[in-house]
Amino acid sequence: MSDAARIDTVQIGTGQIGTGQIGTAPPANAGIAPAPVPDAASLMQALPAAMACIANADHLPLEGGEDPAFGSVRWRTLFSADRTPTADFVLGVAEFGPAGTLAAHRHDPAEFYFGLSGSGIVTIDGIPHAIGPGIALFVPAGAEHATLAGGDGLRFLYGFARDRFSDVVYRFSAPPEAG
Repeated sequence: MSDAARIDTVQIGTGQIGTGQIGTAPPANAGIAPAPVPDAASLMQALPAAMACIANADHLPLEGGEDPAFGSVRWRTLFSADRTPTADFVLGVAEFGPAGTLAAHRHDPAEFYFGLSGSGIVTIDGIPHAIGPGIALFVPAGAEHATLAGGDGLRFLYGFARDRFSDVVYRFSAPPEAG
């Protein structure tokens, strides 16, 4: 019989593995011990770490806004490896009410902002930049930056080249001393 007519046989659940010819079963004493059937946890670990997925910002909870040390900004995390089957990329939506703020801070990964609605000023290393719908800003790694929303509030997309949002360590600058 030609090689094209041979098949590999695998019987899921019994662990029986072998080769035979089409229409024949492997010998009963093939000498192969049954393989254990993996449990659900083992199967989940075998899945790829990152998979195609979607996130709907309207269905995700708002976080933040409670600590005056970093400002009034709130955010929705769209992609983060501790919440979604993603890797190498964090994506979220920042939301500010009128005159809302994100205090001056730094972090090691570079970041981008892409304006969705409203208006505001993002100050990067002392230089103010307008942000609004359709405007993209690049914040270099380690650059000090802060945001002040306009009177109509502000929403922008932000992203980091990290697996998880928790991998981004924010270092807030000391507030200016009253003089």
